Amino acid sequence: MSLVEYSMEGSVAVVCLNRPPVNALSLELSTDLNEAFGRAEDPAVRAVVVTGQPHFAAGADIKGFQAAYDSGKMTENLAYELVDAIWRLESLAKPTIAAIFGYALGGGLELSMGCDFRYFAEDAQVGQPEIKLGIIPGAGGTQRLARIVGFQKAKEIVYSGRFVPAAEAQELGLADKVFPPDELLDRAMEDARRYAEGPTVALGAAKRALIGGLGLHLRDAMEVERQAFLDSFWTDDAREGVAAFLEKRRATFGGT
Repeated sequence: MSLVEYSMEGSVAVVCLNRPPVNALSLELSTDLNEAFGRAEDPAVRAVVVTGQPHFAAGADIKGFQAAYDSGKMTENLAYELVDAIWRLESLAKPTIAAIFGYALGGGLELSMGCDFRYFAEDAQVGQPEIKLGIIPGAGGTQRLARIVGFQKAKEIVYSGRFVPAAEAQELGLADKVFPPDELLDRAMEDARRYAEGPTVALGAAKRALIGGLGLHLRDAMEVERQAFLDSFWTDDAREGVAAFLEKRRATFGGT
């Protein structure tokens, strides 16, 4: 059985974790995620939704940690593969949405932070509870979390290892939208389809400018933006957008 289900609904790719009962992250699952995000690089894919039920992903499979202690050998492949999968997800030149059901803990929260947006079910909870095991997040939890919620709040969440409910996550900017569980996936797909009808190259360029310029000196960040602007300016979609504006009609973007 594949640990990740990959499907297409129009031009939206849906990547669904499939490792019952809680989608605990293993090396195999992380490898399957990496492969799925590679498939989503296809230009025919214009938006991506990542999800898992009943839990998005309740952290790493701790049995693998115990096996490392028993063997006396540090197994780093899981962390490396998950880091690579999240980098690949974050680097997709198209909008991505994580639809979070149940728990997104440890690597599950780290995976969701590789997406552009996080939509929560009202009863969802997230966190970086690694500290309770005597370790720390290892797939971006100390870095992306601080960039999203701020340095001090990230320290408190990581140091405490506590679970953050959906309502608080929305206050912190970690959850972009919160919905009843039975509406979550439909609403995420609705927004993904809307993005998929947009100017895909320009959306990818905007993403590259925003992420690529983060943390750079303003002059260097402006150069990142300049290059991304030029990449979008000469596209078919840009020509269509300008023509539609001048002709006072709605633009029809083809994603090129």
